[in-house]
Amino acid sequence: MTALAAIRVRLGRLLREDGLSFFGLIMLVLLVLLGLVGPYLPIGDPTRIGAGPRLSPPSWVFPFGTDELGRSYLPRVVEGIRATFLLSVVAVVITAVIGTMLGMLAGYFRGFSDHLVARGADILFAFPAIIVGLLVAAVVGPGQISAIAVISIATIPLFIRVVRSVTLGVSGRGFVTAAEVAGASSGRVMLVHILPNITGAVVVQLTYAMSIGIIIESALSYLGLGVQPPQASLGSLLREGSAYLTIAPWLVLSAGAVLSVAIMSVNLVGDAVRDGLEPLKGRLLT
Repeated sequence: MTALAAIRVRLGRLLREDGLSFFGLIMLVLLVLLGLVGPYLPIGDPTRIGAGPRLSPPSWVFPFGTDELGRSYLPRVVEGIRATFLLSVVAVVITAVIGTMLGMLAGYFRGFSDHLVARGADILFAFPAIIVGLLVAAVVGPGQISAIAVISIATIPLFIRVVRSVTLGVSGRGFVTAAEVAGASSGRVMLVHILPNITGAVVVQLTYAMSIGIIIESALSYLGLGVQPPQASLGSLLREGSAYLTIAPWLVLSAGAVLSVAIMSVNLVGDAVRDGLEPLKGRLLT
């Protein structure tokens, strides 16, 4: 059995045995499905003004109540789930591709390439995400592109550090040396021999970067730098609801509870993936 197959087997066993991680996986799947099929569910139009009384409390007709414009809050929360997850996933996938490539180049070639990539990651890591968000918004304007750019900039240093560290260990293994002696090109060595052996670390980092991305996107939208009205994200819903916290607390509580569950679910799944890899650190593909 290969290392990747062993990881899959152990991860499945951990999810079955660890009730908390299994709960996180179920909640994550439900949130993702809800965001994907939300527009097709009979829950109402998230942009329809005057669907009900303004700032109406939760009821059978409006399970999450209504906002200051009389819009049903349930479809707006569902739309917020879709926007928050979509932006975070797109940004983290971009980060994973770029960060994995740069980390492998730095860890495999070392020398000047290593110093250049590592110092670049340190520079990016020194800037808080909010400051980067303000700079990006000042250049390209607030919106979804700004949110994706900020999440990518904020999470790519972590990817580079993790991938570089793992690549440094793998590149010194005997099977990599044997491939080099056999005349394999640097590209083939990295793609065929190194990349499969660092995939586990990349997946673990991907899950944690996802939770960081959700937090950053929500913070940016809360500050008005991310998703713009009339579109909704969980962060923008928190910003809108905070103005009516004393008279309509359900607006903040519903969006905040969903955001907390989303972050918790991603972290629980990430913990399960990490635990699945722990006993297999020394088992590499040959």
